[in-house]
This record gives sequence, C-alpha cells and structure tokens, in this order.
Amino acid sequence: MAPLPRPPPADPNADWPIPQLVLRVDDLAHPGAKLLFDNVKPYDALKDAIVAVYCWLYTPETVPRTVEKVTLVFRAMPGVAHTFGSERFKEIHFSLDHVANSAARAADEVAGVLAHEAVHCFQYTGADGVPCPGGLGEGIADWVRLRAGLAPPHWVEGRGGRWDAGYEATGFFLDWLEERYGHGLVAELNGCLRVRPWSEALFKELTGRRIKKLWRLYREHLGLEVPGGGGEEGE
Repeated sequence: MAPLPRPPPADPNADWPIPQLVLRVDDLAHPGAKLLFDNVKPYDALKDAIVAVYCWLYTPETVPRTVEKVTLVFRAMPGVAHTFGSERFKEIHFSLDHVANSAARAADEVAGVLAHEAVHCFQYTGADGVPCPGGLGEGIADWVRLRAGLAPPHWVEGRGGRWDAGYEATGFFLDWLEERYGHGLVAELNGCLRVRPWSEALFKELTGRRIKKLWRLYREHLGLEVPGGGGEEGE
C-alpha cells in the first residue's frame, strides 16, 4: 500500500532564515559578466534559489539554520558550477564561460543552476559517515530545479540507465516517485539522511517497494526497456 498523501511544499513567503549572501565577480571584462549584470539581479537570484530549496525540502520548523554565509563567485572556469565549504560557510563557484555560452537564456540558466547548487548548501547526505550515492545527491538537486520550474530545454526524461545515474535522470525519477507516492517524499528522504546512514532500505520504508522494483516500474511507465532485465523481482 502506498503511503498516505504528504503535505504540499512550504510557503515561499514564510519567515525563512536567509544567511548572509556575498557576491564576487573575478573578471568584470568577461563577456559572461556583462550578460550577468544585464540579465540577472544576483542577490535576488541567489535568495530565490535558497527559498526554493527551503520550500521543497523543508518547512520553517525543519529548515537547517547552521549555514551563516553563502558566497557566490562568478569566474572563468571550465564546466558549469560547483559548491563546497564547511557547515557554516558555503561557496558556489559559477562559470562565467557558461553564462556567456547561455546568452540566449542567461537569466533562466543562472536561476536554474543556482537552484541546483543551493541544494548542495543545505541538503543532507547521510549520517554516521555513510553517505548516499553521489548520483542521488545530484538528482535531488536537479529535482528541486525541476520543481522550481527551472528545467532547461535540453533535459529529456528517460535518460540514464540507473536510478542513481544522477542529475536530471535521477531528478525525473524522483519526480515520478513524488507524484506516485505523495508530495513530500523527497523531503522525507532528505530528512532521513540527516539522522540515518544511507541505505537502499529507505526507499522501501517510504514507498513500500525496493528501489530496483521502483526503477523497473518507472521505466515501464515511460515505455522504456529496463537494463539488465529490471533487477530483482520482489517488492
């Protein structure tokens, strides 16, 4: 039996704890910097990204309050963005080259990437030194981006041969789970990872079915073949 319906996402206008937000742009002459300031209000964009994370993964009562400062750095670098830091201080490094390469939709792309990276500032990944697969962490980040209405046009549901392939592949799978088993499932999974070591058994607890069974059902829902025959047969 599927769990009872979970509550909808929290109110974006709630009294959320917004940490100190700091901006650094390493090269104002970079073409991406001009695009950035012509199309984006960095403070608003970062704050909106953080509030989206709060709304989809937490409530005003459960939201983490340990992060004191988030520094957003725009600089020339390969790739798109990455996040690192301590429990209290986080840094998001965002590629000015990627901003320049996204000229046709710069504002939407910056907002979407920030939603993804903000998840990494506040999500839980597993207690007692037993982290969840990296693909699940990245999938939760892209799931928040998807739920915030910021999915880029190149995303296609059904990519990825594993449930933990990461990014939009896992993000769309989590979205299907959310619709099938009740709003709040991903938030509940994230909350479990605050106090418990990672285990695939968490999916069984939250949905009544094992992860391999869920993945098979999802692929069947999309009309796609299940790699390796779908894994184990049990619930």
